[in-house]
Amino acid sequence: MSVRELVVLGTASQVPTRHRNHNGYLLRWDGEGILFDPGEGTQRQMLRAGAAAHDLNRICVTHFHGDHSLGLSGVIQRINLDQVPHPVTAHYPKSGQRFFDRLRYATAYRETVGITEAPVDGEGGDLAVTRSYRLEARRLSHPVESYGYRLTEPDGRRMLPERLAAYGITGPDVGRIQREGVLGDVTIDEVSEVRRGQRFAFVMDTRLCDGVHALAEDCDMLVIESTFLDEDARLAADHGHLTAGQAAAVARDAGVRHLVLTHFSQRYSEPGGTSRTESGGEFERQARAVGYEGELTVAHDLLRVPVPKRR
Repeated sequence: MSVRELVVLGTASQVPTRHRNHNGYLLRWDGEGILFDPGEGTQRQMLRAGAAAHDLNRICVTHFHGDHSLGLSGVIQRINLDQVPHPVTAHYPKSGQRFFDRLRYATAYRETVGITEAPVDGEGGDLAVTRSYRLEARRLSHPVESYGYRLTEPDGRRMLPERLAAYGITGPDVGRIQREGVLGDVTIDEVSEVRRGQRFAFVMDTRLCDGVHALAEDCDMLVIESTFLDEDARLAADHGHLTAGQAAAVARDAGVRHLVLTHFSQRYSEPGGTSRTESGGEFERQARAVGYEGELTVAHDLLRVPVPKRR
C-alpha cells in the first residue's frame, strides 16, 4: 500500500530551541523518500521519527544557510555507513557547489555510495521525471540563492463503472481499453474521467515572489515557511522571509488544500515540556484571518502529516 506523508524532523529557523530542532522534512511518496533541507541534528531526528538512511532516494536543499544544510554531512555519511543499495540524488543551488563539497567531505569516512549531484541553476525548471512524479524547482527571493521544489504526479484515468456497463465492457476488456485507449468504437474518454495527479510543494526562506506562487498553484499540500507573525512583516521583508498571513494568502490564492506552516523564529515563546509553540495559536489565527479555509497545520517536531486523499 502506497504511503504519502510528510514527516517533520525540525521546525526552527536560524537556531534550534529547547523544543525545536533545525529544519528537516522527509516526504514519503510511494516507496521513495525525499529529504528536504537537512539542518543540524537531522540524523538524530530521523532516528526519533523511525526513518532510516535506506528510506532516502533524494535530498533537496533550498539554500546554503546553516539551518537548512548543516545536517548534510551526517546524513551523507550515514548513507555511506549503511551502504544504501539504491541511487541517491542530491539537488541544491549550483552557486553553492563549494558549500555542498565541504559538507559532503567535511570529515574522513569510507565512501561506499555514489551520491549523484544534480544542482539547480538559473530560474530552475524540471529536475527529474519518474513513474510517480515530476520534480521541478523555482527560484525564490532570499539574500542567498534559494529554490523551492514541487512534485507533480501524472494525471491518470478513473474508470466509470456505469459507463462501462452501458457499453457492455467487462472483464479483460476493461484492462484493454485502459492500455490501448480504444475498444472497437468506444474511446477511453467515453468510459472514464481524468484523475488529477497529486501535487506537493516545499517553499522555504523567501520573500513573496513569482516563484512562490508558481510552486503553490493547485497544490494538495504546501509546506511553507512562516518565520514571523504579521506584526513583524518589516523584519520578514528585510531578512527575506514570510509572515503567517503572507504564507496563508499564497495558499488561499493558489487553491491549496492543506497548508503546513513551519520555520518559526526563536523570538516566539514556547511552553516547557511540549512540542508545540505557545505562539502556535497566533500563527493559526493570523493564517485564518486572511481567509484561508483549507486544512491548516502549524508544524511541530516529529509530526506526521498525510498528504490529502484525492478529491
